[in-house]
Amino acid sequence: MPERDNFSWSTMISGYVRRERYREGLELFKRMQDHGKLKSNKFTVSSVLAASAAIPSLRVGKEIHGHIMRSGLESDMVVWSALSDMYGKCGSVDEARYIFDKMLDRDVVAWTTIIGRYFEGARRREGFELFSKMLVLGVKPNEFTFAGVLNACSDQAAEDIGKQVHGYMTRIGFDPLSFATSALVHMYSKCGNIESAKIVFEQMPNPDLVSWTAMISGYAQNGQPAEALHYFDLLLKLGVKPDHVTFVGVLFACAHTGLVDKGLEYFHSINEKHGLTHTVDHYACVVDLLSRSGRLEEAEKMIESMPMKPNRFLWASLLGGCRIHGNLHLAERAAEALFQIEPENAATYVTLANIYASAGMWKEVEKLRKIMDDRGVVKNPGSSWIEVDRIVHKFLVGDDSHTRTKEIHEFLEKISIKMKEEGYIPKTDFVLHDVEEEQKEQNISYHSEKLAIAFGIIATPPGKLIKVFKNLRTCGDCHTAIKFISKIARREIIVRDSNRFHCFKDGSCSCGDFW
Repeated sequence: MPERDNFSWSTMISGYVRRERYREGLELFKRMQDHGKLKSNKFTVSSVLAASAAIPSLRVGKEIHGHIMRSGLESDMVVWSALSDMYGKCGSVDEARYIFDKMLDRDVVAWTTIIGRYFEGARRREGFELFSKMLVLGVKPNEFTFAGVLNACSDQAAEDIGKQVHGYMTRIGFDPLSFATSALVHMYSKCGNIESAKIVFEQMPNPDLVSWTAMISGYAQNGQPAEALHYFDLLLKLGVKPDHVTFVGVLFACAHTGLVDKGLEYFHSINEKHGLTHTVDHYACVVDLLSRSGRLEEAEKMIESMPMKPNRFLWASLLGGCRIHGNLHLAERAAEALFQIEPENAATYVTLANIYASAGMWKEVEKLRKIMDDRGVVKNPGSSWIEVDRIVHKFLVGDDSHTRTKEIHEFLEKISIKMKEEGYIPKTDFVLHDVEEEQKEQNISYHSEKLAIAFGIIATPPGKLIKVFKNLRTCGDCHTAIKFISKIARREIIVRDSNRFHCFKDGSCSCGDFW
């Protein structure tokens, strides 16, 4: 072109950005600036801000911000919105909020974007507060806003906030066909309220695949694998085509029920019947299924024969199976593979140390401790939390900082006597210290989930459901103890650990002790 005007330059820059060729778009913008006679407009700078956000490059974004200020474009709302989005995507949430607060006309898109940035930056409390402010100011959320807030509730297990959002959606007559309704199903299932998830799902006139998958995965994680597989059968009968995420939920259900043959059948059908490609997640579920069932050699062969490089989840599943079934030799091989992948992950050292401790190999336990010290590996402390009267109470192992610690310990001491009368035998092999048996019992008596449950029982009316969340996988002794506590205290207790939900009632757990 003999002459290229602003429109031509902006069109080319925008074209590069839309085709995800961000660096070329930015380079063209730089050439445009070097031209001297040409001036950027709001569409040009919006495109290059989107490019710097996609890379992401905060440095480039700030340079463009400077250019905007010098060009006098800072008064345009399109530019303000693009600037806020750029800072948020580049991880600078505070600067994104500064830009947002300076905007005079903030529409629902701007509100949704900044709220989402807080959630992505793990600043959920501020995200929820900003959502509340949005409602107070009379800005009506859209389905993207609702979906973002509900997904944050799922991650945080903040069911109370999720219920309030659900209530608001109901009051404004929200479209049951929107994908925000699928987020509602997901939220309830992730918070352990599968019955409410089912009610929302059944009110949907035509559930999409996301909603079906949320129900299948929800039932699987909430200890109802038969229901998960039932919903999968319904999905197939209705002609809905499952995707790879749906099959992760199905295989998870099989893995946590011991349905080895059924799980393998589903695994092979992914490719043979449904024409989908196996993903590493599918292999991880099947390796977990085989490992839990004691078919450790088959699990190892599957890892070695899979077409993609095995990740940490596969080796961790095999190591976990070795922990259950006491296969020391294979455990060392799995641990060595994990040390190669992520030498900083304390979970591998702790699991292997547990296996050594169970075998009475205390010298090996000490060696592992020294390796951890030398490498600077620190075990993530187990913590559990429970919400009572809208206040979250958090506990660490052996925690004595709570205001009602004395009552909590007294309760645990009394119920421990009753548990032993009922046949409870402490599983002290979960203690990694070579100390006297009495001391081992003392150590496991004050694990964080036991403290949280004890507080829940003494702080709530008789018969009220107790719901506890834990950041790590609950140990075998706590799992056994909670079964006894549920029977003696006559309470239904739900524990969501890092892996799944356990629903304890009348001395049994929904996982059927297969977890």
